[in-house]
Amino acid sequence: MNRYFLAIIGGGPAGYTAAEKASKAGKDVILFEQNALGGTCLNVGCIPTKSLLYGAKQYYNATHAQKYGVSAENVTFDFAAMQKRKTIVVRKLVAGIKARLNNDHCTVVNGAATVLPPLAPSLEERAGGEVCGVLVSCGDQTYEAENLMICTGSTNFVPPIPGIKDNPAIWDSTDALAATELPASIIIVGGGVIGMEFATLYHELGVPVTVIEAMPSILPNLDPEVVQILLDKYRKAGIQILTSTKVESIDGNTVSISSSSSSTSLTSLTSDKILVSVGRRANLQGLEALDGLEFNRGAIVVDEFCKTNLPNVYACGDVTGKIMLAHVASRQAEVAVGRMLKEIPLQRIAYNAIPSVVYTNPEIASVGITEQQAESMSIPVEVHKLPMTYSGRFMAENEGETGLCKLILDAKNHSVLGVHCIGNPCSEFIAAASFAVRMGYTAAEFRQVVFPHPTVSEILHETIV
Repeated sequence: MNRYFLAIIGGGPAGYTAAEKASKAGKDVILFEQNALGGTCLNVGCIPTKSLLYGAKQYYNATHAQKYGVSAENVTFDFAAMQKRKTIVVRKLVAGIKARLNNDHCTVVNGAATVLPPLAPSLEERAGGEVCGVLVSCGDQTYEAENLMICTGSTNFVPPIPGIKDNPAIWDSTDALAATELPASIIIVGGGVIGMEFATLYHELGVPVTVIEAMPSILPNLDPEVVQILLDKYRKAGIQILTSTKVESIDGNTVSISSSSSSTSLTSLTSDKILVSVGRRANLQGLEALDGLEFNRGAIVVDEFCKTNLPNVYACGDVTGKIMLAHVASRQAEVAVGRMLKEIPLQRIAYNAIPSVVYTNPEIASVGITEQQAESMSIPVEVHKLPMTYSGRFMAENEGETGLCKLILDAKNHSVLGVHCIGNPCSEFIAAASFAVRMGYTAAEFRQVVFPHPTVSEILHETIV
């Protein structure tokens, strides 16, 4: 039986990043993936969604081109062609990951892996001080490794709503991405990031959309002032958004609802399809033999180096339940492998400086804390904010839009604690704000950063002046 330095279960952003880093360091690695390399993000999440959203944006821009002095008549779209292009994009990226892992120190096994009960070290191993390994089975083979990294990701959460099970009208995000035809109309249960991105996609392609959100606001974890701008625009555009509204049951294509506010007097809604997107849960299958593994609210507990409470067992990505974003998973994997390799200095993850983006139209991008979070943490803050129209480039390219850039500063030392923006293309410059938060820049230090002109990114400098 071959012995590896690291066994990785799951080939998503955490898994393939860890495999690449460890194998390039000359360590023998085995990676198990039961579906396709790239995980949820690449195959049925981030990348296919953005591919379709970009196609929808092109159609939307063409039909609204008169704002820029451009006339386009009889504009049409081919949803099947959009889907075909999405598939090609995904295949190319999966092939790229395979190429990155194609080296003498990395073995990729396709199949569902299961952790076996731990090995009992022999007398010879005890005498030699050899580390006891972990065992993983896949198919009819068993593999041994010095370290184990759990990167099993997450799955769509199915809420206990009567009428969901075995209902052909119900979609999850994977079903929606696989559909070859657009629905005639759609109800989206859940106004979080996934729900609002699909609402954008379908609305821009002409599908009547209703969003049902149980919380008082959509995107409840984001800055409320930024979210309100999106909410007002989408309602004005014709998307029906029902907040403080609970789905009681589903019967075929009909959704029965109840509202705890005056946002709706409706008691039921009907649509062609019903997309349920109310979050994701850690995937823990195949880990039952890890006796004593610590969990918190259904996710694996890890320390600052992504190490679990068990010897030589690490966990990265969605399965840790920290921040379910692909770039967080990749960074966790880099830190965890660095810890295994005893790299000096040991790296840690700056969770306070993780940027996030909602790919609506306009985009929302943020990093750090909001005003409300600062208040709950008893941190006195200064708030600086400007419309995005203070950027000449934004004005030139976003006719009719106002947007907002908001900076949250510590009132005592004037360090940058958070940045929250709405307006295209804020996803492309939020990393600059993330760097400021990560490095603890003060307002005076951030003012010294020179932004190219004319770019929308200049709004960061304008807002902090």
